[in-house]
Amino acid sequence: MNFNSLYHGNLEYTEKDIMTFNKGIPGFEGLTKFILVNIKDNEQFKLLHSLEDEALGFILTSPFNVINDYEVNIPDDVIKNLEIDKPEDVLIYNTVTLSTDIKKITTNLRAPLIININNNLGEQLILNNENYKVKHPLIKETPTHMHS
Repeated sequence: MNFNSLYHGNLEYTEKDIMTFNKGIPGFEGLTKFILVNIKDNEQFKLLHSLEDEALGFILTSPFNVINDYEVNIPDDVIKNLEIDKPEDVLIYNTVTLSTDIKKITTNLRAPLIININNNLGEQLILNNENYKVKHPLIKETPTHMHS
């Protein structure tokens, strides 16, 4: 199947690529059907695109690309909503805010997207963890050493 997105061109997908967010995504509550597609030439990112709004796509990355020991306690109601049976069925992604300035690219570690890969149900969690920022820099600055 094909979906013509406004900013990402033609997206090819199959039924199994369709993710259902029954509660929508905060700020976009009316939209429940999304596709998760790979971004060409960049394995670190995925595109989660609405099938109901040609202009709405989120760039996602795995939090484990950013913080090795990222922890999410999934509340019981979410486990029930998403029909999660075991931890291996869960994918966790965070939205990325892009910028032309590479130092300003951030990821939202406070609000991960939880996806059950068995049934493609998803939900966005808001964590009460002060250590995880809404705008966490994606690129760590490497100190430059001056040699005289």
